[in-house]
Amino acid sequence: MSADTDQETNTDNAVSAGDGASEVVVVDTEQSDKEPVVAEPENVDAAQVDDEDVDDEDSEDYLVEEGEIAGDYLEQLLDVLDFDGDIDLDVEGDRAVVSIDGGSDLSKLVGRKGEVLDALQELTRLAVQQSTGERSKLMLDVAGWRANRRSELSTLGVEAARRVLESGEREELTPMTPFERKIVHDAVAKIDGVDSESTGVEPSRRVVVVKA
Repeated sequence: MSADTDQETNTDNAVSAGDGASEVVVVDTEQSDKEPVVAEPENVDAAQVDDEDVDDEDSEDYLVEEGEIAGDYLEQLLDVLDFDGDIDLDVEGDRAVVSIDGGSDLSKLVGRKGEVLDALQELTRLAVQQSTGERSKLMLDVAGWRANRRSELSTLGVEAARRVLESGEREELTPMTPFERKIVHDAVAKIDGVDSESTGVEPSRRVVVVKA
């Protein structure tokens, strides 16, 4: 074999070896790039889900505690007033809900337009705050008054929104409490083509429905 032939053979072998080495490097690099990408996000997502579950449980437990404190306070109050009533505790969204039902004289705890009920609710919130050290958003209902009022106000908001859609003219509703205005705003928000806003100062603040 000539020197030229030996030189060609050595060159081919070197190229082949070089190609093989390049392939090994590429494969190793691809594998090393993929490994951290797969593992890390799964661990982060799992941690976030666990944290959210714990937060939700803690929040609900706290609201249940609020309801129990309020229930004890109201039970003592009913005994002092010599009123009969069953106390029911629940959690709705981000607030505890306490209801008193079943008594024959409970309308006296509601008062004209819910004024007595509002005062009693504030007293109950203060009792909870004194025990927990945190401001309470607890909602109190007596004899289903708030539930019925919520239904009436939702209907009122929808009807006002439809009238404004037809006429194109703004409509002012009667003065309402913040609780009542929120119910109307929520009802109007479900109707496309109209908006609502509050105007005036307490206790004459009211909802105004306008065409969007």
